[in-house]
Amino acid sequence: MRRKSRIPDEEKCVNILLEEGVNSSVLRHVLKVSEVAKDLADRVESKGHRVNKKLVAAGALLHDIGRAVTHDVPHGVIGGQIVRRRKLDERLAKIVERHVGAGISEEEAAKLKLGTVNLIPETLEEKIVCYADKLVDGDKKVEFTETLKHFKEKLGEEHPAIRRLEELDEFFQEILRKDGKDEKPKHF
Repeated sequence: MRRKSRIPDEEKCVNILLEEGVNSSVLRHVLKVSEVAKDLADRVESKGHRVNKKLVAAGALLHDIGRAVTHDVPHGVIGGQIVRRRKLDERLAKIVERHVGAGISEEEAAKLKLGTVNLIPETLEEKIVCYADKLVDGDKKVEFTETLKHFKEKLGEEHPAIRRLEELDEFFQEILRKDGKDEKPKHF
């Protein structure tokens, strides 16, 4: 007997978001992030990387589920708790927890009273959802440079999150550059 997948399909993800009470602007946002994340996953896969596209699609849709409770930084950790309460795949909980900014170090998490946990994206799927989220403002696709400028204004140029954002961008630019050309790939 085949075990039922704990990664919900896209329709089920939307139903979960509605059941948890996310508002319409969050719903529009996650739908756009999902579109960008699926495109990014396709492009990364075309460069020879294995990507769990079902996990990316579900993670992108559920990444802001914690916004049903709060719109502050803890929404990632709270979202992870919601995913676990619903007994969904642990990899989804990690995507949800690790998408805030470009991740939050254990030291920063402790200062923010999020617990002593590393919230920096590690897997390719976690990084895809995190990066796709940085390419969407509200329900509009934006250039990464716009997002980086916003974070610098909000946090200050020396905040550790700025370097993590730059490293996340460099990670994907390097993958997408691997097409035999030296030209800089266009951002999304």
